[in-house]
Amino acid sequence: MVFELTDVSLLQSGALIDGKVCESISGSRVDVIDPATSKIIGSVPEMNGEDSRKAIAAAETALATWRTTTATVRSKHLHAWHRHVTDSAEDLAQLITAECGKPLSESRGEVAYAASFLEWYAEEAKRAYGDIIPPHQEDKRLLVIRQPIGVAAAITPWNFPAAMILRKVAAALAAGCTMVVKPAPQTPLTALALHVLADRSGLPPGVLNTITGSIDSSRQIGSAICESPTVRAISFTGSTAAGVSLAQQAAGTVKKVSLELGGNASFIVFDDANIEEAVQGALAAKFRNSGQTCVCANRFFVQSGVHDRFVKLFTAAVAQLRVGPGSEPDVTVGPLIDDRAYEKVRGIVADALACGAQVTIGGSQDSMEGRFFPPTVLTSANPQMRLATEEIFGPVAPVFKFETEEEVLQLANHTEFGLASYFYSQDINRCFRVAEAIECGMVGINTGMLSTAVAPFGGVKNSGVGREGGKYGLDEYQELKYICLGGVH
Repeated sequence: MVFELTDVSLLQSGALIDGKVCESISGSRVDVIDPATSKIIGSVPEMNGEDSRKAIAAAETALATWRTTTATVRSKHLHAWHRHVTDSAEDLAQLITAECGKPLSESRGEVAYAASFLEWYAEEAKRAYGDIIPPHQEDKRLLVIRQPIGVAAAITPWNFPAAMILRKVAAALAAGCTMVVKPAPQTPLTALALHVLADRSGLPPGVLNTITGSIDSSRQIGSAICESPTVRAISFTGSTAAGVSLAQQAAGTVKKVSLELGGNASFIVFDDANIEEAVQGALAAKFRNSGQTCVCANRFFVQSGVHDRFVKLFTAAVAQLRVGPGSEPDVTVGPLIDDRAYEKVRGIVADALACGAQVTIGGSQDSMEGRFFPPTVLTSANPQMRLATEEIFGPVAPVFKFETEEEVLQLANHTEFGLASYFYSQDINRCFRVAEAIECGMVGINTGMLSTAVAPFGGVKNSGVGREGGKYGLDEYQELKYICLGGVH
């Protein structure tokens, strides 16, 4: 154990199906690794397609009762779960840091963010209103009601092991669906701890089912979910390649698919920006979770009039960041998730340097061992570099210089992705003009932080389909039913 929990019962080593602790049918298990130390911190069942079908069957059985439960009752369950998560916030943060690697301060912030979805959807459950439509004939009455789509499945990533689960599950349960959750192989302990807390809230058996697996067996789990006619909706957060594969498989049973995929966020600083605020926003948008988030700023475009000043201040601010294990005090940048991630970031930086980039800070591993990559700022970035089109997913900030608004909009939109974008300007006309012209699902103006439970989260182009969060999140788990009542006199 490289972490300590006040409530050791949250450290669950078995999957949870139909309210019971389960091993995999094969009996095999997979280790959970601390990315900061490479030490084994636990293990979970290595489940496969057959295990998945067992979980789906449990969710189907529970659906019959859960979908007819009143919104008020579902709301009470979600509120109770929210209280348990809040009460266990420190233990959950310890788990997140242990298996994900992010600094403990960030893990605490993630728990609060994750819990906010339980609170939000506890209330939204009671607001799933339908409509009464003015009739087209005198003897007709036209109604539209919302009904739960049925059994849903969530496949979640490792970089936000609590928030990505509760953002999906809270909405699904509020809508009246039951769910099968498949957390990332790297971070199953947080998911299982959340499920333990859900059980304590009185959630009926089978309403939530959490299955675990390895990277290899995850493909079998995903296929079983996609091929099942019982599962009516899939919500996936992860790479674009994996999302496309799931969507193709799910097409055979015509499921509703919600995909939150890769990103290549631009961060634009115009000449009229408040540069000090832009620097702080850049730090928040780039180095959160060591740059390993889908909405991290990937390409920094700075107008020529403020380019040198921004680079100087940004480099000085980055120099203050402290790299190390997330459990250590004052650490602001933790490790990359695994060796493959580290090698990818190192390769992207090497390519940029070969293409003419200049390093103002960072750029190499220096004396640190393991998966720690130093916060890096590169200047003289150009469109020929890999980092111009690939998602970096690491603490590397390439700075491109631009001259005009038209030029930077063309550069910002020259990507297959369209998840998030950020820009800084004090010109209100430009704020509206640029926000509307950027091809993405979310825009942060004069801020580097835009995620909240009350607003929709999602992208366009190859960044996915569907939205999570806000009142819109319920739509992914509901069907509209039109009712035409005739013979009214």
